Amino acid sequence: METKLTLRLRKSVIERAKVYAKNQKTSLSQMIENYLASITATEKQHDTTTPLVDSLSGVIELEQGYDYKKDYLDHLENKHQ
Repeated sequence: METKLTLRLRKSVIERAKVYAKNQKTSLSQMIENYLASITATEKQHDTTTPLVDSLSGVIELEQGYDYKKDYLDHLENKHQ
């Protein structure tokens, strides 16, 4: 069900947003709805990783007990000698 919403915004912001929406081949209403949906989505609030990071997760398998902190410290010591 769609409901009408009245917003008060600066005229310059509305004009720029209309141009942007037109360039994106969408309506200003749809653009605002998409934005509000994205910031209020409950599953997004708990997910702090981007789709790119999610796609890379699990690509590299490390040996059991790998100490990444020690490895990075060794790297820094070698780099700054």
